[in-house]
Amino acid sequence: MGPGPFLVAALLLASQAAWSAKADVDQLAAEVAGELARLCPPAAPEDRAAFDRCRQALFFDSALKRSLAPHALWGRRNKNPDASLKDTSLTQFAPDVLTGMYVPLFMFNGRYTVEYVEREGLYRVRLEAAFRNRLAPGEFPYPFWHNDDKWNIYQNAAAVLLWVDPKTVRVKAGQFTERGGKPIVESQPVARAFDGKWVWTDAAGRLQPQVTLFDGLFRADNPYLPELDKTYRRFALRMRDGQCDSCHVPDNPHGMKRLVLLQTPAHAAGEIERVMQAVREDKMPLDDMGVEQPLEAKAKSALLESGAAFEAAVRGAKEWEAKRMAP
Repeated sequence: MGPGPFLVAALLLASQAAWSAKADVDQLAAEVAGELARLCPPAAPEDRAAFDRCRQALFFDSALKRSLAPHALWGRRNKNPDASLKDTSLTQFAPDVLTGMYVPLFMFNGRYTVEYVEREGLYRVRLEAAFRNRLAPGEFPYPFWHNDDKWNIYQNAAAVLLWVDPKTVRVKAGQFTERGGKPIVESQPVARAFDGKWVWTDAAGRLQPQVTLFDGLFRADNPYLPELDKTYRRFALRMRDGQCDSCHVPDNPHGMKRLVLLQTPAHAAGEIERVMQAVREDKMPLDDMGVEQPLEAKAKSALLESGAAFEAAVRGAKEWEAKRMAP
């Protein structure tokens, strides 16, 4: 028995609405592709200056940042070409995190295609790209090489895919893929070994990854930088006490389809508002069965107090930068 007339009508209306948004999606794709080619053009994969210019330009105000949903998904394309986004494990990021740490790891030439994918109900913008695989380890948000398959796909990435919702004309998800072409910049693979540490101290005593400390984004004379460091360290201790670090780490030990990362200052800064709300509503942490487990009152109070201080430092640092950038 086929679908009823009301379902058929609803599907037709949804399809017509999606196609009517094509002009807006085309405009978004052209603007973002052009911006990325201008701000993050092909360069040597080890070029730190090119990487920093790209990061700074995308982080504070950019067409890409404005086009992102409040919390967009990010990750590699599923090995199975027929797998849907729904069935693909992806990480949730705030626009600050994606534009400050992840997208700038790629270079773009401005060439793109736009295609409506009926199964997803979304437009797919494919941007030709290449990955900066020869940067220092501290320039990556975390050691991507903790998983050989992930690291190899990053290194061989030939495109970044942006999935655009026709109803909002916002990017709901981004993916990187090695399929369907060659990277726009050739680079020899770099072999790296993971030592089990997401955060580490280098030979000079500096905390790494330095990219997660807002290095290269905030000015060196930003008066909130010491406070950011101090309040995050306190907040991180309280998160550990609350078992947050047992779930919200890149190796995704519980196999969550929609992971949220909190293991570094920049990752936590992008999620601090949602973390605070989840703690207030007793939605974190989860027990071994995946059931919400309210924190003991003292631990909850300490986590909320330290989180509020970190949130205030993040807000202050951004506001200070915004005033310096104002004409």
